[in-house]
Amino acid sequence: MADMDLTKLKIDKSLRSSAPLKRRGRTVWWLALAAVLAALLIAVIVVARPVTVESATVSLVYPSQTFTLLNASGYVVAQRKAAVASKATSRLEWLGVEEGSRVRKGEVIARLERQDVLAARGQAAANIETARASMEQMRAELNDATLNFKRMQDLLPQGVVSQSDFDTAEARYRRAKAALDGSKSAIDSAQAALQSAEVAIEYTLIRAPFDAVVLTKDADVGDIVTPLGAAANAKAAVVTIADMGSLLVEADVSEANLEKVRVGQPCELQLDALPEARFRGVVHMIVPTADRSKASVMVKVRFSNIDSRILPEMSAKVAFLERAARPDEQQPKMAVSPAAIASLAGNKVLFVIRGERVTTVEIKVGKPIGELVEVSGPVKAGDKVVLKPLAKMKNGVRVKLPEQ
Repeated sequence: MADMDLTKLKIDKSLRSSAPLKRRGRTVWWLALAAVLAALLIAVIVVARPVTVESATVSLVYPSQTFTLLNASGYVVAQRKAAVASKATSRLEWLGVEEGSRVRKGEVIARLERQDVLAARGQAAANIETARASMEQMRAELNDATLNFKRMQDLLPQGVVSQSDFDTAEARYRRAKAALDGSKSAIDSAQAALQSAEVAIEYTLIRAPFDAVVLTKDADVGDIVTPLGAAANAKAAVVTIADMGSLLVEADVSEANLEKVRVGQPCELQLDALPEARFRGVVHMIVPTADRSKASVMVKVRFSNIDSRILPEMSAKVAFLERAARPDEQQPKMAVSPAAIASLAGNKVLFVIRGERVTTVEIKVGKPIGELVEVSGPVKAGDKVVLKPLAKMKNGVRVKLPEQ
């Protein structure tokens, strides 16, 4: 070992220089791969990021909106309405109607207890018979008194009877005649009492004053019904009815806009309870007085055709039209803002927002309706569409609406 030549020991420099080159190559390769992955990730993020867009809504509009002069609100009111009661005070014995029942004029809808008035009628009828029997008796007495008086008149000049006998016969004749007249008056009085009893019985029958529909039931069987309703727990009315043929809309029109309204003017009526329907109407009356507190005048609008779904006290909106709507203008149209319509491959399209993405829907464009334009296609009222869509907008793109 001591004899070994140390000068022969040395390091191979070729091996030392090749290792760092290999490590640097692997590092560059990993850096390139990381850059590619980062670019792909950024691209995915950019593509997946939702586009902020403005939106518009597809609406169901009526062409008459383009020639509406004025809009007002009001309520449906029955012009013929009655709280049906009785002039008699008694207990309600029978009720033959309920809410929604249709009644005819003169129809009995309720009945009160009436045993007392029935007894009074029987007594009045008996009194008539008694008066008639008494009159027959008085008539017979008068006949006898008349014969005797005439006989005395014939015998007195002959001196057969005395003057006192003649006077007695004359007095009897006059009494019988007066008694007969009194019996006739008694019959008239008894007949009047019978008629009064009949009227009292009629008061216990509550009848409909006109053709109508029952709106409310105000009393039940067993309740005390009195004309004034002053007694505790007493009812003044049995039912409330209304003539459905007399329904009008009473709307308040501002004094400043009254010049736009005239009698006979065509109108369009919409009820909050029936938003899908529009009803034709005309101005029936402008009430000739103003409401000082509201600075308005009441205008009554008559329905051209009464619908069975229209009920009193429903809230309504009235559109006073410049002219009557034509038949083709009475049906609603689908319309949208013109700024929402885009061109794609030569076709007109809407970008309908469904969830977080848009769906391309091909449509046909019709006539303008005010600030909107008529459209037809696979869209419905209430659909949200992209307003002013970008040229790069495509089917399936994620979108979001600006925060309110």
